[in-house]
Amino acid sequence: MVCLATMSATALDDIQFNVEGGGALQKDLESASLLLSVQEEGIDDPRDLLATSLAEYERLLNTLYANGHYGGVINVRLDGVEAAAIQNFNVPSTVRRITVDVRPGQQFHFGSTQITPLVQGTQKIDEFRNGEPAYSTVIQSAVESAVDDWRHAGRAKATVRDQDLTANHQNKLINARIWIDPGPLVRFGQLRHTNASAVRTSKIERIAGLPEGEVFDPDEAEAAANRLRRTGAFASVVLREAETLGPGNTMDMLLTTADMKPRRFGFGAELSSIEGLGLSAYWMHRNLLGGAERFRVDAAVNGITPALNNLDVELDARLDIPAAFGTDNDAYVEVAGLWLREPSYNILGAGIEAGVKRYFSPNLEGEIGLGFAYAQVTDSFGTRSFTTVKVPAMVEWDKRNDSLNPTRGFYVRADAQPFFDIGRGVGAWGLLDARVYRGFGEDDRFVLAARGQVGTVVGPNPSQTHPDLLFYSGGGGTVRGQPYQSLNFASGTGTVGGQAFLGGQFEVRVKATDTIGVVGFFDVGYLGDTGFFGGTNAWHSGAGLGVRYNTALGPIRLDVGYPVTGGVRSPNPLRNVQLYVGIGHAF
Repeated sequence: MVCLATMSATALDDIQFNVEGGGALQKDLESASLLLSVQEEGIDDPRDLLATSLAEYERLLNTLYANGHYGGVINVRLDGVEAAAIQNFNVPSTVRRITVDVRPGQQFHFGSTQITPLVQGTQKIDEFRNGEPAYSTVIQSAVESAVDDWRHAGRAKATVRDQDLTANHQNKLINARIWIDPGPLVRFGQLRHTNASAVRTSKIERIAGLPEGEVFDPDEAEAAANRLRRTGAFASVVLREAETLGPGNTMDMLLTTADMKPRRFGFGAELSSIEGLGLSAYWMHRNLLGGAERFRVDAAVNGITPALNNLDVELDARLDIPAAFGTDNDAYVEVAGLWLREPSYNILGAGIEAGVKRYFSPNLEGEIGLGFAYAQVTDSFGTRSFTTVKVPAMVEWDKRNDSLNPTRGFYVRADAQPFFDIGRGVGAWGLLDARVYRGFGEDDRFVLAARGQVGTVVGPNPSQTHPDLLFYSGGGGTVRGQPYQSLNFASGTGTVGGQAFLGGQFEVRVKATDTIGVVGFFDVGYLGDTGFFGGTNAWHSGAGLGVRYNTALGPIRLDVGYPVTGGVRSPNPLRNVQLYVGIGHAF
């Protein structure tokens, strides 16, 4: 029994909710109850209470059916009077007590069950068999599964033709026979846009890639809608099937879209106790030339400290052209310029790159391009210039359940860049970034997260390699608790990066409340000066605690790290503390 008292002395005092037998079924009925929800909201108007009481019968009856009880008795009484017997013109002026009594009766089981015809090679779901509990939800799932199988076999108009459901109350059995009408084999017709859009109709059709003339497949239809959503040019995309079939059993698909506002801008900030303040901003146009082309300009200034002696400035402009080489094959052109003042080197450079982006599946994509870059570098080897022709390539496989706040799944990205440096010869750079997430407990309250990175550059020796292709460790992206790029190798009067890198980051994430999370982390990094084996190598690690505040844009991150092994430490422990603030998880 549930008794919930209110503070009112003249209105509803309490609701009694009684279920014969109690147990798990009572919890399901209480969760489904409209009256209990109404009382929590403080509603006590008699007419509202009567209307809710009348709806309570059907709500509880459906819950009984969902649990396999088909002989139940439900009473809902308002001050002792059955709600169903109260006439609309004779509503009481006040309601003090509502009593809900449910006698579920015995649970029914399936007797004979049949769904016919089925697609060749498919079977009924296991729960829809003789002797199994006769949950109404199982019947519904079995029918939906059978219809869905026919739709995936090209029968777009498959539907239930007839059904015979009988209850044997003496033996507590439900006999269910359902007949499916598969309908004809259907082929995709035309893609018909039902409203105007700033994106050209011909480009919409090219992006969507609906396979006109091929056998209908609901997955193909959903993929076509997702391709349009992927462009970012539309606020909503709805793709519906035509009600009637056309000549030759073709079926047109009706597309309704709403355009996004074409222009958008944004900004961000990150703070590190060592690297200083970082500011970033972007401006974007989602439909630059009327074909859902995305043009985006990004600017970032990092290393903002009082001395401004490590100031970095980066400017990037990129144009993405969807379906430039056919459906799922985009093109891009990118121009970038930078001025970096890193601890080990300074770079003033610019570059241009063009390439193709291929979507292999909703979770797998890749890029390959051709680029040219020029840079003037000052480091421990002096001031030099690098003129490079490169072939950057990338493959990304994302199976996370949520890209902003993942609790399950994995993410893998592999980057490779063969290059030819005029005057220094050929080489290749590569980096593998793999992440895995596993949640535990109710609503994944506890999450274990791990990240591994492997990087290498081969070809010229370190003194002849562009310093931006060498690897360093330390800071938010590698080892928290260690100063930025603090793991390196001595070279003359300065330092130089390594040609091999291994990194590991490990986190335990705990959800304290719906919006607050606590994180413990341990990071480790390894550098090899000329490779993974032989030569000089070095390790360091760091650990710490963090806090996360969840927002719609992702969690706001505050991490406090401290060195564990390696590195040069100050005698003052407080000077060894590293602080990181940003938006989004560290990985």
